[in-house]
Amino acid sequence: MIYLIRGPGKTERDPNGPGPSGPGTGDAGRPGPSAGLFATEPLRGLADLAVLPLAAPWLAAAPRGDGHGVLVLPGLLASDTSTAVLRRFLSYLGYQVRGWDLGRNRGPTEEVLAGLPRALLDHAARTGGPVSLIGWSLGGVYAREMARRHPRQVRQVITLGSPFALHDPRQSNVHGAYQRYRRLHADGTRVPGSDQRARPISVPSTSVYSRFDGVVAWQACIEPETERHQNVEVRCSHLGFGVDLATLWLIADRLAVPAGQHRPFRPPLPLWPLYPGRR
Repeated sequence: MIYLIRGPGKTERDPNGPGPSGPGTGDAGRPGPSAGLFATEPLRGLADLAVLPLAAPWLAAAPRGDGHGVLVLPGLLASDTSTAVLRRFLSYLGYQVRGWDLGRNRGPTEEVLAGLPRALLDHAARTGGPVSLIGWSLGGVYAREMARRHPRQVRQVITLGSPFALHDPRQSNVHGAYQRYRRLHADGTRVPGSDQRARPISVPSTSVYSRFDGVVAWQACIEPETERHQNVEVRCSHLGFGVDLATLWLIADRLAVPAGQHRPFRPPLPLWPLYPGRR
């Protein structure tokens, strides 16, 4: 969740400057999410989960693709358990889905640096083609680096509240938690520097962010849009990305785009209110 990354930190609404004020922009003088948003993350995450059964009819009608392989990576201090709902949904849509199978995510340990490329290459070989990578928070930072190193095995990258453009530790409310595990992390020479992590990746990518994110600043989760990259705003909590209707529908839509094609995300008319500024 809290790699220190330099990045533009700008939205598609205002490519020449910071985004407007509002939920998720932090307290005065504070570049990260407000203390109130952070304190209410658990409660709001449970609320996002509680709404999920009501979204079932919509999700049953979500776009379906070609059933290619999908690898889902969890966030800091989370495991595959945190992505179980998301993976079940994608399996229901017909995709060949797997978790990362590396236990709890404690940061860029030697086990992670060795295990992630192996998981990607194995899944691509087993499913017979490039796989889509979905990374939640810190998992999205990993996903982008895997795409950078192994572009032929990656079909696309979807990040969920992933601060790949973090440039100030105060943009994260869990920087302290990350630091507590630094002793377990691989040598710094084996971890990409901030300049590399801030560069765009060569495969199609979608960054999902929320101004109601209480863990990381939404400005750190986006980059300038291009033909290959799109930023999409939703309204969930950080802990709710994996169960939020808007996020799940968006993921289904992106995975259904045929390989080699680029199609901007446009939600169906009844779901417009779930995507601020997206028409």
